[in-house]
Amino acid sequence: MAEAFVRTLKSDYVRVNPKPDVRTVMEQLPAWLTHYNEVHPHKALGY
Repeated sequence: MAEAFVRTLKSDYVRVNPKPDVRTVMEQLPAWLTHYNEVHPHKALGY
């Protein structure tokens, strides 16, 4: 399950957003996780 989450995070968020440095990624990560947990269609949300 964790591997699937990491794969989804990388493919749906990391690869499609600007990431010039680690600081930028760390600043964006909370928003990505919120979006994943509240909006992104996945099994836990009933999709």
